[in-house]
Amino acid sequence: MIEKSQGINMTFTESIKVCFSKYADFNGRASRSEYWWFVLFTVLLSFAASAISDKFSLLVSVATLLPSIAVAARRLHDTNRSGWWQLIAFLPIIGWIVIIYFLIQEAKEPNNFGAAPMVPNLPET
Repeated sequence: MIEKSQGINMTFTESIKVCFSKYADFNGRASRSEYWWFVLFTVLLSFAASAISDKFSLLVSVATLLPSIAVAARRLHDTNRSGWWQLIAFLPIIGWIVIIYFLIQEAKEPNNFGAAPMVPNLPET
């Protein structure tokens, strides 16, 4: 019988808060829910920004680029891979398939990148 890992599940708003509080933090690990909620947020934000203007869309893209790369590196760490694996996305078609496969996998234990992510201690807003 295969045992599922004890990953944490973040909400949409928790994920956004954590990802922006760790704006350029490439250390540690990110759960699947943290990563995929942030991806959804950036996609929705990009659509909204492009509806407003091209310049605003460019500004939003630049502002979310670094936290997107950082959370992807932390997500890869959760699967016990280096964040440098993101560079495989530069390979046409196959690279995208491989990186998406890596990002959807469950957390690996034991892990070389630290303890499993815990529920964040976020201030109430």
